[in-house]
Amino acid sequence: MTRTVIDGAYIATVDGASTEHATGYVVIKDALIETVAAGRAPSEVIDGAREVIPGAGLLVTPGLVNTHHHLYQWLTRGFAQDSILFDWLVSLYPAWSRIDADLVGDGALGAMAVLARSGCSTVADHHYVFPRGGGDIVGAIVDSAATLGLRLHATRGSMDLGESAGGLPPDFAVETTADALEASAAAVHRYDDPAFESMVRVAIAPCSPFSVTADLLREAAVLARGLGVRLHTHGAETVEEEAFCRERFGMSPTDYLESVGWLGEDVWMAHCVHLSSPDIDRFASTGTGVAHCPSSNARLAAGIAPVRDMLRAGVPVGLGVDGAASNESGQLGTEVRAAVLAARLRDGADAMSGRDALRVATMGGARVLGRQDEIGSVEAGKLADLALWRIDGVEHAGIADPVAALGLGALPPLERLIVQGRAVVDSGHLVGVDEGEVAAKVARASAALADRL
Repeated sequence: MTRTVIDGAYIATVDGASTEHATGYVVIKDALIETVAAGRAPSEVIDGAREVIPGAGLLVTPGLVNTHHHLYQWLTRGFAQDSILFDWLVSLYPAWSRIDADLVGDGALGAMAVLARSGCSTVADHHYVFPRGGGDIVGAIVDSAATLGLRLHATRGSMDLGESAGGLPPDFAVETTADALEASAAAVHRYDDPAFESMVRVAIAPCSPFSVTADLLREAAVLARGLGVRLHTHGAETVEEEAFCRERFGMSPTDYLESVGWLGEDVWMAHCVHLSSPDIDRFASTGTGVAHCPSSNARLAAGIAPVRDMLRAGVPVGLGVDGAASNESGQLGTEVRAAVLAARLRDGADAMSGRDALRVATMGGARVLGRQDEIGSVEAGKLADLALWRIDGVEHAGIADPVAALGLGALPPLERLIVQGRAVVDSGHLVGVDEGEVAAKVARASAALADRL
């Protein structure tokens, strides 16, 4: 049994009462948070610790939770820079259809390295491109997360509606419905760990209304609920998606997804930019979650999601980076500020505070992923996933409110990221992984994918 003590930091717990300690301490015992309290740690606590982290100049928050990403897209950044979603997808499908497990593993390692360095402790990845003969792609993502020490919510996504059948992706990029369902079940059986302290969960995630059939959506919902895992897809992202659903199905994206069994507490959807007030009410009443991706929505000119209205209605909302090919930053920490600014652009100065955005990025994300009892706040008994931000440097020294450093200021330097009680980042650098090697792997993998075109 080992204990680590963070002593004398500013602590934003993001618990149910939004407790904050201007000077407080946290005791970590193995993988769990043992104590969170105001003041300085007692001498007997200090004396019994394996390590004491001086908290002066630090802001301690829960580790950030990324509820939507496409890690493989780290290999295709910088393309189709001025395109809307549908045009962007069409331009990139040919490259994505040539990936394999080795390339995805290297891309995921690079993407998650950047996430970790921006304070992200839990990553939800939506992978939906599985070329024939591409190997164990989900396994490669799981291995990369383990290499870095991050908590992973992988998904086994799919596409079965090719261009010839009226879908957006080219026929060579899709699977059959039966193959997608069989592979989804196999990924859950092989990698999903439902335990409290699980480092890997797996969800089932057909891609979107314009790339999968109604049969796949219906059967995937039945399959996931039979296996006791969650469901994820894209929803109401763009006006073009709205037009597609009305033309093909005669209803809005939300109506359509509800008709195939895709509203519920075990479902979360990415983007939800174009939800009407009745849509929001249905999301709230069913407990359907939302992954809000402000920078990607801006990059693809999709619009600004009605997050203020979602939160007021009680919709579970988490934060997401989305694919690195539509958010080349790849950082989750910067999305906290982006969420604040986007909400205020849409709905006014009181639409979202920095503390609101921090809650969305932590407890909100934990709730979206069904892990609110395990992660998302700094509370005794929860898993020790913590971000320690340095706010006494040149960017933030003297700031009136430490939380404003994260919600309104430049992204603070990350002093340490702790996941499951272990350091993943220390003094801004990855622990146990050579960052130069990670960068070289990404460069080689990106070049190799380009050569395949």
